[in-house]
Amino acid sequence: MRKIKQLCFAILAVIGLGIVTSFSYQFAKQVSANDQEFKGKTLKVVTTSDAYKPLFNKFSKQTGAKVEFMSMSSGEVLARMKADKSAKPMADLWFGGGIDAFMQAKNDHLLAKDNSSAVKKISKQYRDPDGYWLSKGLTVGGFVVNKKVLKDKKLAMPTSWNDLTKPEYKGEIMMSDPAVSGTSYAIVKGILDQKGPNAGWNYWKKVNNNISFYSKRGKDPQEKVTSGEFAIGLIPVDQMAFKNAKQNDLKVIYPSDGVPWVPEGVAIFKNAPSQQVAKSFINFMLEPENMKELAKIDGKDTDQIIMPGVKGLNLGLKKSDLIKENLTTFGSNRQSILNKWAKMVGNK
Repeated sequence: MRKIKQLCFAILAVIGLGIVTSFSYQFAKQVSANDQEFKGKTLKVVTTSDAYKPLFNKFSKQTGAKVEFMSMSSGEVLARMKADKSAKPMADLWFGGGIDAFMQAKNDHLLAKDNSSAVKKISKQYRDPDGYWLSKGLTVGGFVVNKKVLKDKKLAMPTSWNDLTKPEYKGEIMMSDPAVSGTSYAIVKGILDQKGPNAGWNYWKKVNNNISFYSKRGKDPQEKVTSGEFAIGLIPVDQMAFKNAKQNDLKVIYPSDGVPWVPEGVAIFKNAPSQQVAKSFINFMLEPENMKELAKIDGKDTDQIIMPGVKGLNLGLKKSDLIKENLTTFGSNRQSILNKWAKMVGNK
């Protein structure tokens, strides 16, 4: 009798093992199939840099989708989309760039909605309330200082935006034209939001008195302060800025009276042929491990600000440092701000 029981248990064990093995095989097969759900499809991406390729390659490996890149500025994207009369857009996904362009694209009915639950991981103030765009991070503005130039000219270290109005810094401040630099425009707009229109424009008139000319390239302030041509440069603050400062005896400063910021947009084009693939990529991007990887690529520590709980870089920025801005007017007020700016600075 005992031998019969042992035999029964053995038979049941074999059957159970077979069921588990079969289930495991079917589950693995299903996962494998899901991982390659977009095999044979192509995701066309408009982006500002090819530095994001490792993240898209990871997505491609996981889903089977082929990814094609187009490098284009936000202004070029808008111009091409408006000029193209066909219903089919030039790409599926718009990845990176100043949010004012995304806001304009929304108003021009060029974007598709994405109200998936994954998008709601992003804090409300950093995504479109109607679901047409979201942020992948923030660009923040501050300044870089050449310590040797300050020492040689016996100038104090500036620590705030208000310091830049001091007469002793006349001719020592470098800034890019906000009409060509998204970071410069974000700084101008942020200060106006913080101080209010009257006090804000009075502030910029004082700073303008200390600036000899405005660069037509966004990277000039960093480069010209590094070379010693200027003492202070208004820049986007990121990991690269801190590395450059360490290598060249410079100092990067988050101004004590607030840090201006602008979201870096992500959106899906209306009528995109691979719209589902684009939505899948956004869900993929918003996974914590991929947001962390994105933070490393961008060299910024703002991912943990737009998505609470994400562990990104630590460059010393705190959420409380950010200026309270009216993002709803970031795009709609841009042209009027730039017109007033051009009138104020003249032919500098």
